[in-house]
Parts: sequence; structure tokens; C-alpha cells
Amino acid sequence: MPTPDKTAKNNRTLDMYVRLCEGKAINKIEEAQRYGVNARSIQRDIDDIRAFLDERTQEGLDHRTIEYDRARKGFVLEGEESALMNNSEILAVSKILLESRAFTKKEMNRILDKLVSGCVPQKNMKLVVDLLANERHHYVELNHRSQSEEVLWDLGAAVKNKYLIEMKYLRQSEKQSDGKRYVEPVAIIFSEYYFYLIGYLVEKPKEDSEPVAKYDYPAVFRVDRIESYQILKQHFQIPYRNRFEDGEFRKRVQFMYPGELMRLQFVYTGRSVEAVLDRLPTARIKKQEDHAYYIEAEVYGKGIKMWLLSQAEYVQVLKPVKLREEMKETLKKMLSLYDGIPE
Repeated sequence: MPTPDKTAKNNRTLDMYVRLCEGKAINKIEEAQRYGVNARSIQRDIDDIRAFLDERTQEGLDHRTIEYDRARKGFVLEGEESALMNNSEILAVSKILLESRAFTKKEMNRILDKLVSGCVPQKNMKLVVDLLANERHHYVELNHRSQSEEVLWDLGAAVKNKYLIEMKYLRQSEKQSDGKRYVEPVAIIFSEYYFYLIGYLVEKPKEDSEPVAKYDYPAVFRVDRIESYQILKQHFQIPYRNRFEDGEFRKRVQFMYPGELMRLQFVYTGRSVEAVLDRLPTARIKKQEDHAYYIEAEVYGKGIKMWLLSQAEYVQVLKPVKLREEMKETLKKMLSLYDGIPE
């Protein structure tokens, strides 16, 4: 167990390191007075921080040094942290990638090999590789076509440059596409195992005229279901005030199901209201009565209904009335599935 003197020194050193990271200057005399020690103790603390930074520099994790700034009459931190990830960061990112199941096993192994070899210090590489080995071995691909990196890049370029896209799209319930669609692409999003193209459906464009939107809200297309596509030379424009914001869209959509924007009100009586607030970033608790939370959220369309049903008896929809009625009808159909089944 650390002695009181050792604990005080550790706290003092950490406090100075934090202030150095904040861009502040450390004056030895002032610090000695602040902590009631002599200037030599402060110098030893600074030397300890230097040694810590030197070790990180040798591992390729840091390029910062402590220098004396005469103008500021104190020691300051100069340089920048390495752009490379450290061991814990690369392990966390690799785990998230494996959990996403976004790529085939071959693609996943290639990406992980690049991440580990490019970011992990040589002496720690075997440890990180061993920690990932079991999950890599048991990795299970999804049941869909391999996602071409060129497709994502082409679609991303169309989003950036505001080019219309002509494409054939296969919906889940169909065996073949139902003709060409014309889309104003505004974002690419990854969610629930898949990449999605977000865009506004428009009528077949006419030369020298602005595309005409079919709906006020964006459509969602799973990228692996795009059978064919062509990036058209025709540009589209969206006024700045109406610009699409990926982050705001993600806050309001569940399971990437599109639909009209609605204001949802419901009562939650489950164990973890924090989980609800995390799942619905726009959600706000309006009031609480005992263990019942009255929550309001702004959400898009059909996906929210699936999430609400997943909460079983712990959720009661209040508004909109149309959604409340839809929930009742769905629950009746679900209940009817169990009628007549032997005990």
C-alpha cells in the first residue's frame, strides 16, 4: 500500500501532467509553494514526466517533450501525441470491428492484420494478436454478398459531389428489382451489420431541370442490395438550411427503417431508463411517477415500432394515436398466433 508521502507525490505529478496537457506552464517556485515542498521535489516530478514521455516516444506512441519557456517562465509541453493508436485502443477497435460482422472473413482478417501491424508496437504485437485469435477463428460471416470497397467509394464520391444516382435495387421481399430508381445521395451509414445509402427518391430527371422529390423524408437502401448503379453527370442542390445531417438522422432512426418524422410519447416502466435514453438519443424524460417514466422522442417511421415491441409489457405508447392503434393491432395478431396451441 502506498505511503501518504508517495500518494501525495503521485497526485502532485499527475496534476502537473494534466496542466501541461492543457497548455499551462509549470513554474518550479510557484509549484513548490503550492504543494509545500522544495523546488528540487518539483524538478524530480518534471523529470518523472519526461521519463514517461520518453518511454512513450520509444514505443512510437508520443512525440511530446517538456521544454523550458523563458517568456512564460516555466516548463511547457511541446509536440504532439502520435497519431497511432495504443495497445488498448487497437484492441478495442478490433473487437468492435469483429462484432460489426461488416465484412467477409477474408476481408476482416486483411483489415485486422493491417491495423495491428500498422499501429501496435513490435514488442506488444504477439499479445494483441493472441487476444484476438479466438474471435478471429470463430468469426461468422453474414448471409449476404461481399461488400465491394469500390461501391462504397463510388457512392461516397457521389454524396460528396452531389451527383444523382440511377440504380436497380432489390428489396428483401422481392426476387428481382422493380426497375430503375433515381436518388439524390446524402450519406452512407453503417448500422446493425450493414452499410446503408441514405438519399431522396426523385422522379426520372429531365435534362436542364431540377430533380423533383417524391417524398419529404429520405429513403434507406442497403448497399449490398444495390444490383447495379450509375453515377449520373447531373448535379443536385439542397439548400443549406435543408442540408442532411448524418448524426441527427441517426439519432431518430431505428433499425434503418425509413418513414415520416414523428413525435413519440410513451410510458416506460422497465428496469433501466438509461438504456432507453441511450437507444433513443432524442428522448427526454418529461416526468416520473414512482417507477413510470413519461418519455418524449423525435423519431423516424417504422423502425421505432419494432423497438417498442421489443420492450414487451414495459412500454405503453401514448402518442401519436395512429401508432398506438397500430401497436394494438399488431399485439392482437401476435396473440392470435398462440391461440389453440396445446399446453
